[in-house]
Amino acid sequence: MSDPLLRLSEPSPVARVDVPAVPVGRQLVNEGLIDQNTLLKALNLQHYIDAPLGEILVADGQVSRDDVLGALSVQYGAQRVDLALDPPNAAMAKALPATLCQRFNAVPWRWFGSTLLVATHRPDQLRALRDSMGEHAPRMLPVIAESDQVNTQISLLHGPELAHRALNTVPDDISSRTWSFSNAMGATQVILVLCLALCCLVFAPAVFVSVLMGFCLLSLALTSGLKAAALLAQLFRRVPAQSAPLARLPLSRLPRVSVMVPLFREEQIADQLIKRLARLTYPKALLEVVLVLEAKDTVTRDTLARTTLPQWMRVIEVPDDGTITTKPRALNYALDFCSGSIIGIWDAEDAPEHDQLEKVVARFAEAAPEVVCLQGMLDYYNARQNWLARCFTIEYATWWRLVLPGVARLGLVLPLGGTTLFFRRDILEKLGGWDAHNVTEDADLGIRLARAGYRTELVPTVTMEEANCRAWPWVKQRSRWIKGFLITYCVHMRRPARLMADLGLMRFLGIQAMFLGTVIQFATLPILWSFWLPAVGLPHAVTTTLGSGVVLPIAIFFIAAEMLNMVCGMLAVSGKQHRHLIAWVVSMPLYFPLAALASYKALYELVSDPFYWDKTQHGTAQTHAD
Repeated sequence: MSDPLLRLSEPSPVARVDVPAVPVGRQLVNEGLIDQNTLLKALNLQHYIDAPLGEILVADGQVSRDDVLGALSVQYGAQRVDLALDPPNAAMAKALPATLCQRFNAVPWRWFGSTLLVATHRPDQLRALRDSMGEHAPRMLPVIAESDQVNTQISLLHGPELAHRALNTVPDDISSRTWSFSNAMGATQVILVLCLALCCLVFAPAVFVSVLMGFCLLSLALTSGLKAAALLAQLFRRVPAQSAPLARLPLSRLPRVSVMVPLFREEQIADQLIKRLARLTYPKALLEVVLVLEAKDTVTRDTLARTTLPQWMRVIEVPDDGTITTKPRALNYALDFCSGSIIGIWDAEDAPEHDQLEKVVARFAEAAPEVVCLQGMLDYYNARQNWLARCFTIEYATWWRLVLPGVARLGLVLPLGGTTLFFRRDILEKLGGWDAHNVTEDADLGIRLARAGYRTELVPTVTMEEANCRAWPWVKQRSRWIKGFLITYCVHMRRPARLMADLGLMRFLGIQAMFLGTVIQFATLPILWSFWLPAVGLPHAVTTTLGSGVVLPIAIFFIAAEMLNMVCGMLAVSGKQHRHLIAWVVSMPLYFPLAALASYKALYELVSDPFYWDKTQHGTAQTHAD
């Protein structure tokens, strides 16, 4: 156990902090841990990398983190402490605010007289920490501790406060935490609507079904119109005569990138995840992969305990405060522990392209300031596993390779995906991060970005994922997405006039098509399919109320919508990588009944449990990204 009282007299507040002794690099050379050439190479690299010299050497495998901490201890005349053996007591939480602990990766350790001993692995930042506390800040001296141990102690001292803050980062008026089905309509209104619908069904069934049919056709027109516009925008886009050269990385110092990977009940994914991310070519000294797991998730914790993590990967545990357990809450909590100026999100099963971060950094360096989010594309490495995996891949190839690029060209709001997202950190924090109660936090954040006047761009990089290829897990995943789309739509449509003022008419209509139209189309699929009854000589309510003359126009429209879906699907998978899926596009009408089932599950949970996060289990694919 460490005892500063044996080593330190009453210190000067700036003695060794402002006038360091032998630098870390020179100490490592003197101790024979590195040679002069290695030091010079690291110093030269530091001109382009915004990272301390010790972290560069650790990331390059030249020295261990313990070697660097020992050198820092000598350089600053500071004591080494093991916070696992000698942690601060609970009363030390009052010595430093949680926000400053996180910003400077420091934790108050002991009072020594009137001087506060602060545990940190960045003693060079101690003066900035003290200045942040104003003129009444105590005198401070550093003690040297491992970064992961510091983060653990921050969570232990301030965990409840930080967990509560992660729940409430988004303002009430645009957060789903203040929304519920009963609040939105009220019990009386719900009962009245249900009674009215029941009366119509009993006393005027033909009229009731015809009105529903008209509503279904309107939603189909919305979604088909959006898809057709996106298709045309892509087909008639201006294609340069020569391929544009790849963006170059900025010549100035490269930024630090922190990528969060939320994990929950993952017992098969850790080793594969490390192997995939190890292939990234962005400088490891500037890469911080933060594995985010719930404190109550013993399955994932035990898995990681058996796994050796690289130096650029660390774990943040989100305290269990007895409220909800959602991905956005975990992201909000972990965000404050990240050190990067660019914040990214990957899923546990993701396999990003090796140069993905270079592309992201280069695009942010070139883009206008209002571009605060970059969205990469997703693809699936187990598309051949079974029919469901093939259809899933076709559906999302259409979405990522055709519809979303078309939507972007039309200037409409991009509903973000849950992974391969990258943000300018300052703007992300300004917007309040993610809505902790929204089960499609990505789509909600895309709307909030647009409403605040910022833009999202698609970046030409692909992340390989695992296609959901089992029926019931597929339904569970899709029901969560549909429920989240509904809640997101209801929250932002609380004040339609304000939403239209924020977005403009065209983008407002785009929201109606992407969110409301998509959900209604899934939920009303059986009603749409009932229209085929007259084609086989069976009666239908619409012929009773509107006459048989409406059958042909509706049939033409219905067939045209199906043909549009087929064309989009075939174009999306016409490339070399997906060409084997073209023959399966014709089977897509048999795939979407699962979406109807998922929509009914979503509607039930919308009333019964709107914030429930239905977990998708990864690691079941027969084919891996490797």
